[in-house]
Amino acid sequence: MSIFRFPALVWLGIGILIVSLGIRQSFGIFMMPISEHFQTGREFFSFAIAIQNLLFGLFQPFVGMAADKWGSKRVILLGAIAYSLGLYLTSITTEASVLYFSLGALVGLGLSATSYVIVLGAVAKVVPAEHAAKAFGLTTAAGSFGMFAMIPGAQMMLQDMGWQGALQGFAALCTLMVAFSLFMKSARSNARKTQQTESDDLTLKQALKEAFHHKGYWLIHAGFFVCGFHVMFIATHLPSYLADKHLPASSAALALAYVGIFNIFGSYFWGLMGDKFSKRHVMSMLYLFRTVVIAAFVTLPVTEHTAALFGGAIGFCWLGTVPLTSGLVRQIFGARYLSTLYGLVFFTHQVGSFLGAWVGGRIYDYYGSYEPIWWSTVVLAFVAALIHLPINDKPLRVASAV
Repeated sequence: MSIFRFPALVWLGIGILIVSLGIRQSFGIFMMPISEHFQTGREFFSFAIAIQNLLFGLFQPFVGMAADKWGSKRVILLGAIAYSLGLYLTSITTEASVLYFSLGALVGLGLSATSYVIVLGAVAKVVPAEHAAKAFGLTTAAGSFGMFAMIPGAQMMLQDMGWQGALQGFAALCTLMVAFSLFMKSARSNARKTQQTESDDLTLKQALKEAFHHKGYWLIHAGFFVCGFHVMFIATHLPSYLADKHLPASSAALALAYVGIFNIFGSYFWGLMGDKFSKRHVMSMLYLFRTVVIAAFVTLPVTEHTAALFGGAIGFCWLGTVPLTSGLVRQIFGARYLSTLYGLVFFTHQVGSFLGAWVGGRIYDYYGSYEPIWWSTVVLAFVAALIHLPINDKPLRVASAV
């Protein structure tokens, strides 16, 4: 199936992810101006982002269940409103502690309802299984395009309007997600076409029991934990790390923009590979590639050129884990409860994100250096490459492969 023949719901989902994840990935460039404004250390902002990511994951299974039961449209609409409100409150607060609620809790809730779990769950119900990884890869790439588009824009708004004005601009942009969600039709009416051979009497409780007793499901959790740790540590702390190396702010914005643009191609590439080859083997190769990239960046001198090269290389394997992980969950357990089962996996991802954002700031404030945490990410990447190999990826029932 050509990507141009995908249903309209896929393209609306892409629009939602461009806005939602594009804004999210730009938060790292706000660390220094917000920390200086409130006269706090980097750990304070890091902890607010860590709360955001933890709650992003904690809410995920519940919004996934809501989407499976009532449809994605309502969930995305409410999430977009929470997202916008959280950004606006962050921009007008005079108390640093409010950031834990606004930038942490409200934005975390908004993200949980407007990101991959909900959108991919809807896409899975309208796209045939044999094209699922391709559709997931294309949809994942949308978030990367948002990152590529949003970060340079955020940097310009920071310079021209200050951090408060930039966040208010993002809050207004969230209304686009509201508009896109209003045009979405519930995927539930189309779900039977892609699930007609799945067990009609399978309940959510039974699906959860199957997953919890499947060793591979927990290995998928472990691998996605590592992904979350990597992504949020780099997105949150790379700008400050480069500033510590006396590089201009434009270098960080450019490096993160390269992460976004190369992930557009990387996400689609890894999704295609997941359609053609064993997803668990492709996942192992992705993490091995990530191991080499991070180790090389930490070892080589940090310059504007190496920062840009790192952005492109890590971007190529940045969110390629998403189509592979969601595709693996669908392959084993089917599409019917994908939003719930993948939502639980994504919660583990966000636990990793919580630790990546917070521990990065904690270690910097304690040691005055990011070096220990960088080498920890290298070790974690290599471990993740190994743990995907023994996953049993055979469908639990013949129909689940549909």
